Amino acid sequence: MASHAHDPAPVLDKDGVRLTVDDAIATVTLTNPDKRNAQSPALWRALTEAGRLLPGSVRVVVLRAEGKSFSAGLDRQAFTPEGFDGEPSFIDLARGGDAELDATITEYQEAFTWWRRSDILSVAAVQGHAIGAGFQLALACDLRVVAEDVQFAMRETSLGLVPDLTGTHPLVSLVGYARALEICATGRFVMAEEAVNTGLANLAVPADQLDGAVRDLVSAVLAAPRDAVIETKALLQGAQHREYEAQRAAERAAQARRLRDLAGLGE
Repeated sequence: MASHAHDPAPVLDKDGVRLTVDDAIATVTLTNPDKRNAQSPALWRALTEAGRLLPGSVRVVVLRAEGKSFSAGLDRQAFTPEGFDGEPSFIDLARGGDAELDATITEYQEAFTWWRRSDILSVAAVQGHAIGAGFQLALACDLRVVAEDVQFAMRETSLGLVPDLTGTHPLVSLVGYARALEICATGRFVMAEEAVNTGLANLAVPADQLDGAVRDLVSAVLAAPRDAVIETKALLQGAQHREYEAQRAAERAAQARRLRDLAGLGE
């Protein structure tokens, strides 16, 4: 992660999202600390655009947030009758047809899906509150490094809703069904120690060491050959839904590709 003293010019900077690219490292920053980086459809569209703007040189994407909170979740304006300017309110959405509602939520989800692309590795640096949509955005990344003051919570169920921003699949994969259900149904906070112990976070550090810990992790990832990381990520992602024998076969095929490339015999 580039030091903030000489960050390159932003590729994108709008609606609470800034994207900078420094060779192999892209940094996506949530930039509305006064509102604790609360989320809105405009922010989600900016996140989706950030994913589309990544140049081919990027190997690692760091997601970080300004201020004391990573993201306090959906902006409460969403729950008012008027909603956001120029956006359908929740009440408007509820009155629409099933296809229209599905298409709108699909568009919102796009901001959360590209982080798991096999050609990049994504790391969320999470401090303070990561609630609801904030929790799901952290879950969208491959890896999470957290500050010791982190507070994850899935509050959607408590509000009469469900987590619908792609967070349920990674949450169950990381902590298991029973704990995932309990976290969602109670809306309780998950703190740093539990996050690390359950696999929700890879590492917890004091808040003032968060950027440094992420830099170290990114450097370690970049030390490995790009194609090997891409193939390994795809293998591990596929392991969740493949039977044992199918995974063995996938390992053999991936290794054959790697050996041919290393021997200069690749396509």
